Amino acid sequence: MSTLADWLGDLLGTAPAALPGYERALTHGSHAPDHYERLEFLGDRVLGLVMAEWLYERWPAESEGALSKRLNALVTGSVCAEIARAHGVAAWLKLGKQARDDGAADSDNVLGDVMEALIGALYLDHGLPAARDAVRRLWGDRVEAAVRAPQHPKSALQEWAAAHNRRLPDYAVIERAGPPHAPRFTVQVTIGKLADAVATGSSKQEAETAAAAALLARLEAGA
Repeated sequence: MSTLADWLGDLLGTAPAALPGYERALTHGSHAPDHYERLEFLGDRVLGLVMAEWLYERWPAESEGALSKRLNALVTGSVCAEIARAHGVAAWLKLGKQARDDGAADSDNVLGDVMEALIGALYLDHGLPAARDAVRRLWGDRVEAAVRAPQHPKSALQEWAAAHNRRLPDYAVIERAGPPHAPRFTVQVTIGKLADAVATGSSKQEAETAAAAALLARLEAGA
């Protein structure tokens, strides 16, 4: 069985010089007071910088607005969680018993935050070049997948409403469930009395995005 150091080297492309930072990045607040939140704060900013730099180089003819759409689509918590899940991060998480029983090991919120915390730990351990290399390797296929900048569902729905002389979309949280470390938000989006849609996500933003996508698909299908 591989050691934590071996796994981190495979995941991040650089062997750790010191393990404590990475161990903290993998530790949930339910397990110990020295947990990943501060490293997640740092890693989120490192990821944003590295991604912005990469997109600026990769799409030299695109406007700031188009680059922002790409950036926002690539650094969401759900994308970070997908990458963490695909590389077996859950197996190395340190969770309290209740958090584990509640499914925190498969929570998008937890996995996304931990992925960012690991980037923060790598940045502190080896600097920006190592963090840049890791992000480019882990996110590679996703960056190249979209020839055109993706339109965020909420922006697309708002544009649809404006183009059809309808009221702007209105979002409301109609339910919040689950434990603090793995919440589930249910959001309803409406366009006046024309139509509505409901969706659930691990954050308010994620639920709003899913609801907007569902309503836009319904409206376009009926157009």
